[in-house]
Amino acid sequence: MERKIRIAAAGDNCVDAYSDGNAYPGGNPVNVAVYVKRLGGESAYIGAVGTDSYGRIMLDAIAGKGVDISRMKVLEGNTAVSHVEIINGDRVFGEYDEGVMAEFKLNAEDIAFLAEYDMVVSGLWGMCEQELPLLKEKGATIAFDFATKLDDPVVGIAIPYVDYGFFSIDDQGEEEIRAFLLEMHAKGPKVVVATRGEAGSIAYDGREFYTYGIVPVDVVDTMGAGDSFIAGFLYAVCEGKTVPEAMAAGAANSSVTLSYAGAW
Repeated sequence: MERKIRIAAAGDNCVDAYSDGNAYPGGNPVNVAVYVKRLGGESAYIGAVGTDSYGRIMLDAIAGKGVDISRMKVLEGNTAVSHVEIINGDRVFGEYDEGVMAEFKLNAEDIAFLAEYDMVVSGLWGMCEQELPLLKEKGATIAFDFATKLDDPVVGIAIPYVDYGFFSIDDQGEEEIRAFLLEMHAKGPKVVVATRGEAGSIAYDGREFYTYGIVPVDVVDTMGAGDSFIAGFLYAVCEGKTVPEAMAAGAANSSVTLSYAGAW
């Protein structure tokens, strides 16, 4: 029997509360964990939810997707909530209530658990950047989503310990993006990737740049599209695929998520 790809995620989760009254579970690392399962792999997620009704909904939803939540933490207080509007088919984020995620921290047992996986994924709001050196000491391969916050202090803290770094950049030209990726790659990662929305993606592996477009689809909701790209890309990497093949896999996985409402 062929061994399954195993990817673990750690960090933020939140309820995406839409202005029309709908609410969906989401959050960068947990989204990646769910999409890895969708791709046929095994995944785990470590994060914190509150003792409110949203916390129970979140736990049930993640477990319902087949993700291992055995190390999830339930903390006294409210689950994180992101307020969202859909304008012209695109998501627009409003207020973010961090809730109990402000208290989230990986412990030694969590780190040992995560390091057993083929890849560990976290992100900018995941509260995990200080533990990345400990994960590296355990031999973990680390992916990190820096989102749109190119100048955030977390970038400087995290990137020396990151193997695969992802940035969302859709407001700069290609030459500016290439210069930025060169700068980021020099700080330690094996591969850095910029996702550019409808313009596709650019990646750099220290030898050459690669570009890839998108898989056209009738867009219903862009929530989770970037996380889907990351999951598809990393899954392909774990399969031994090349960077261009991983970019294609990311685009294909993203197109699935764009075709329905909510992250998953």
